[in-house]
Amino acid sequence: MSELNELKQVQETIHKEMGVLVYFYNDDCPPCISLRPKVESLIQEQFPEMKLIWVNSKSSPEIPASYGVFANPTILVFFEGKEFRRFSKYVSVAELKDAVDRYYKMIF
Repeated sequence: MSELNELKQVQETIHKEMGVLVYFYNDDCPPCISLRPKVESLIQEQFPEMKLIWVNSKSSPEIPASYGVFANPTILVFFEGKEFRRFSKYVSVAELKDAVDRYYKMIF
């Protein structure tokens, strides 16, 4: 897990890693704050081979803008450098797990 604040870092990670989850948030967003530990726990326990990236949309607005992200929280899931799924605003952890699970098992 890492906090990235440069677009180039995010792009390089997405293309270098087989599976990446990018979590866009800001500190003024209560749903972002409550969802963050749940997503972190899900990745650590269920999908340990995936790379988890945090992006603060408020301090690095060019990153979410380049991915067409205009709401927080937003989660983008990438496999093999391509966007696989996108979750925004009201994110269900169970739905996120189900969406990632099948493809994760095929790759890892």
